[in-house]
Amino acid sequence: MLYGFTGNILHVDLTNRTLEIENPDEEFYRHYPGGSLLGLYYLWHNTPAHADPLSPANTLTFALSAPTGLPVSGQSRCTVTCKSPSSGGVADSQAGGFWPAELKYAGFDAIVITGASDTPVYLWLHDGEAELRDASHLWGKPTLEVDTILQDEIGDQRIEIAQIGPAGEKLANFAAIMNMSNRAWGRTGVGAVMGSKKLKAIVVRGTQKVNPADKKAVTELSKQGAKGFPGSGMENFGRYGTAGAVIGQQNGGGLPTRNWDAGVMENAEAISGERLYDELLRGAEEGKQDKDGRDTCYACIVRCKRVVESEYKNNRLRHEYGGPEYESIATFGSYCGIDDLHAVTYANQLCNEYGVDTISCGATIAWAMECFENEVINLEETDGIELRYGNAEAMLAMLKKTLNREGFGDILAEGSAKAADRLGKGHQFLLTVKGQELPAHMPHVKRSLGIIYAANPFGADHQSSEHDPMYSEKAYERYYKEPLSQIGLNNPKHPKVINPEKIEFALKTQYTYSAADTVSVCQFVYCPSWQMYGPQELADLMRAATGWEVTVEEIQAIGRRRQNLMRAYNAREGLTRDHDTLPKKLFKKALEGGRSDGIILENEELQTGLEMYYEQAGWDVTTGTPTRATLDEVGLSWAADDLAL
Repeated sequence: MLYGFTGNILHVDLTNRTLEIENPDEEFYRHYPGGSLLGLYYLWHNTPAHADPLSPANTLTFALSAPTGLPVSGQSRCTVTCKSPSSGGVADSQAGGFWPAELKYAGFDAIVITGASDTPVYLWLHDGEAELRDASHLWGKPTLEVDTILQDEIGDQRIEIAQIGPAGEKLANFAAIMNMSNRAWGRTGVGAVMGSKKLKAIVVRGTQKVNPADKKAVTELSKQGAKGFPGSGMENFGRYGTAGAVIGQQNGGGLPTRNWDAGVMENAEAISGERLYDELLRGAEEGKQDKDGRDTCYACIVRCKRVVESEYKNNRLRHEYGGPEYESIATFGSYCGIDDLHAVTYANQLCNEYGVDTISCGATIAWAMECFENEVINLEETDGIELRYGNAEAMLAMLKKTLNREGFGDILAEGSAKAADRLGKGHQFLLTVKGQELPAHMPHVKRSLGIIYAANPFGADHQSSEHDPMYSEKAYERYYKEPLSQIGLNNPKHPKVINPEKIEFALKTQYTYSAADTVSVCQFVYCPSWQMYGPQELADLMRAATGWEVTVEEIQAIGRRRQNLMRAYNAREGLTRDHDTLPKKLFKKALEGGRSDGIILENEELQTGLEMYYEQAGWDVTTGTPTRATLDEVGLSWAADDLAL
C-alpha cells in the first residue's frame, strides 16, 4: 500500500498533445520522494544535454511530496524544476498557497511537461482527469483577470490556478509562475520556460483525500504546532511576515542599499515590516490587520502572507495581489535608495500582475541606476527616464517598460547579466551568481552565506541554508541548540568566521533545506532557525505520511542526494568550479556606513572556504563536480555513469 502519495505522475507532451499517467512503485518514491529531487530525475532523463532552455526540449516539472495536503502547518508547497534560461544549469523554485494541496486532491503527485504547443493552451486537472484546453482568450491578460475568467469559465470559484503573466509570455528572463496572483515560483526563470511552451496556466480542482499511514500521528503533529505557536518567534513572524527583517538587517549593517554600496539605508524605518503592518495592511485603519491583512497557505496556522489595501498616486493597491515580502521591499526599496513604501508596494503589485521575480527584477533596475549614476548609460538610452537612486517615479516607469519589454525595458527584461552583455558595458556593477541577481542578505556580515551563494547550483539563494548569526554562541545556546544538534552541529562560531566547523554548519543546514524542498514543506516552518518544527519533526511527518521508518539521518541523506544531483546536472551542462564565484564588485568596493562600514570581501577567503566546502561535500576540488564515490554513496551511480566519472 502506497501511503501519502497518489501514485500518479502526469506526463504532458505539448507538441503532440498527449497526456499519460505513470504509476511509479514505492521504491521509486522512497528514493525520489517528491519536490525538487523528483523534478531533477525527470529533467535529467527527459531533456537532452545542452538543450536550449527555451526550446521544446526542456522539461518543466511541478512536484509535490507525501505530506502535501495533510492538515499540518507548512505542507502546501510545490517545486518547479527545469533548465534555467539564466544560468544554463538547473532551475529550481518553490511556492506555497492552496494550489499544491489542490493538485494532490486532484489526484496527482507531479506533472512532467515536455514539448511546446503551437498555440496558447491551459491544462485542466480534476479528480484524476486531465485535458488540454485553448488559452488564446487568456493570452496577454494579467494574472488576476485570468483567475476571474477561468473561475467563470469552469464554473467553480474554488479552482486553483498556476499561471504565467504577460512577462512570461514575452520570455522575460526572470519571469515567474504565479498562483493566487500573489504566490510566486519566482527565481531562476521558470516562467520564461513555461511561456516558451505556450502553456498559460495549470488549473486544478479535486475532492480526493490524502491517505496517510498514521492519521493519529499527523493529528498529534498538527496539535504540537498549534500548541507551540502562541508566544513563539513564529507568532511574531506571522504578524510581520518576512518584511519584519528590514530593521534587523539595517541594525546589523546587512540591508543592501544603492546596489550594495552600503549595508544601511537612511530612514529604513519607512519601509519596515512594522510600518507595512501599521499603515498598509488590509484593515489597518480599523485595527483589523490580524483578521484582514494576513493570509495563509492551506492548513497553516502561521498566516505570514501580507495582504495590503491602499493606493499610490491614484493607483489602487489591491488586496488580491498580496503585499511585499522582505526581498521585494529591499530590491525595490533599499537597493534603489527608495523609502516610499507605497511606491515599493505598487512595484510588488505590478510584478505579481505581470508575473516576474521581484528579486531579480528590482535588482536589475538597481543595477541600471548605478550605471546611470556613473554615466555608463544616459538619458537617450533610458528613453528619457532619469534612473537615479531615490527616484520612485523613475523606478516605476522603468519597471512598467521592463514588464512590457518596451524600449530600454526590453534590455532589462533579460536580467542584469544579459543586459550588460547586450549593452557591452556595466559589468563592473553586476551583482549576480550564475546569471541570477543576489537576494537581500549580505555575505559581508554572514560569511558562510557567501560560500553558499557561490556554490549553490542555481545561483545565489538566501533560502538554501541557515544564516551565520544562528550559529553564534549566544543565539545557539538561547534558541537553536536543540534543532541544530539534531543534525550534528554542536560547536557555534562567530558570524564572520570561516573555518571547517562553519563550513560544516553551512553544508549540513544546506542538506536540511534541500530536504525540505524535496519533501515539499515550508522552510520557515520546518527548518531549524524558525522554531516551530525541526529536523526531527520533519522525519516524524514523513513517517506519519508514508509509514516508512524515516530518521533525521534519512532526511539529511535526501537533502544530500538532491544537492548532488543538481550539481551533477550542472556538470553535464558544462558548469564547473569557475562558475562558483561572487560578483567582482564585492571584492573591490568597501561598504559605507553603519556597522558594516569599511567591510570588503576577500577572494582568498572565498577560495579557501570553497575548497573546504568541496572536500566536505565529497566533490572534486578542481572541477567542483561530485566524485564517483560520492554519487555512488548517495544512490546516484547512474548519474556518475552518464558523466563517465
